[in-house]
Amino acid sequence: MTLRLLCRLILLAPLLAAACAPGRGQFAPVCPVPGLVKPLSELTRYRAGSRDLRDLEVRARIVDIAGTCKPGRTGTVAVSVKVVAEAVRGPGASSEAYRLPVFVAVTEGADIRDKTLFWLPVEFPRGRNTVRAASEEIEMELPVAQNVTAAAYGIVAGFQLTPEEVEAFRRDRR
Repeated sequence: MTLRLLCRLILLAPLLAAACAPGRGQFAPVCPVPGLVKPLSELTRYRAGSRDLRDLEVRARIVDIAGTCKPGRTGTVAVSVKVVAEAVRGPGASSEAYRLPVFVAVTEGADIRDKTLFWLPVEFPRGRNTVRAASEEIEMELPVAQNVTAAAYGIVAGFQLTPEEVEAFRRDRR
């Protein structure tokens, strides 16, 4: 490669990079801040009717919630969220596979604007008692306007607990 050609490529590099960027006056959309609902970021499941450690089937915790944003349809921002959990198989486990009940919610202040429930599958390979599992991407669209960006919202994740698990959590925290 000649020195002249190399110099031209170096001078053209910023122009090529600019071609991939948003147009003049356009910016990548602001994303909501992801977070965990602390009391709901951990899940402990026992065999039915028991709270004995020997009957512990699975214990899990959400370790990450991450997402991306891009312009959506007119007046919206498209948000894609992934939840990552770590699970430990307990001594009372009766299976190598579990489905953990997870939710992702859009909040605006103290209000929940939208909520998606799904099952996060975890599978314990032979000889392993700890695994990490990532959800499929959860797609959401958030309404935005000139004076309301996606930063006005929050994205939270947690485990969807049964009424009995909520009561046990409250009892254990006293």
